[in-house]
Amino acid sequence: MDELTAAHRTLPFETWVEVTNLSNRKRVEVRITDRGPFVDGRVIDLSRAAAEAIDMVRTGTAQVRVKVIAAPTAAVATRAARYTVQAGAFSDPERAESARVSLNEIYHNARVVKVPGERLLWRVLLGRQMTLESANSLAAKVRHSGRKALVVPDPE
Repeated sequence: MDELTAAHRTLPFETWVEVTNLSNRKRVEVRITDRGPFVDGRVIDLSRAAAEAIDMVRTGTAQVRVKVIAAPTAAVATRAARYTVQAGAFSDPERAESARVSLNEIYHNARVVKVPGERLLWRVLLGRQMTLESANSLAAKVRHSGRKALVVPDPE
C-alpha cells in the first residue's frame, strides 16, 4: 500500500502505467503488481501511496486515464515468478473459510490468505507457486465450473 503500485485485470505484471486524475490533471506512474479491480466499471485499483499522489484518497474513486509507459522487460518476463489462482475475496473470514472448504474438495490445496493492508479482506487461493501457464490452466478449469478465477502472484 505504501509503494506506487496498482492492480489491473489484464495488463501483464511489472507493466508501468501513467494514471492521470482527470478532475485535477495530477499524474502518477505505477507498476502493475496485482489483479483487479473486482468492482464493475473500474479499470484500475491504486495503492494508497498512488492514490495520495493524485489526490483521490478522500473521494476513493475518480475518473482517470491509464496510459502504458513501459512493458515488462524480457528479463522480468522470463524470471521464475510464481502464481496462484484467486477463486474468491471476502470481507467475512467465515465465508472465506467456507469457500475454501468447498473448493478444497474439488481442487485441493485451497487456502485463505488475509490481504495485507486491508482490514477486512480475505482471499481464497488455489494452488501454490505455480508457473503462469499452470495457473492459467487451473483458472480456466475453475471458470469452466461456473466460478470466477483470477491468476495472481503467489503471496508466499
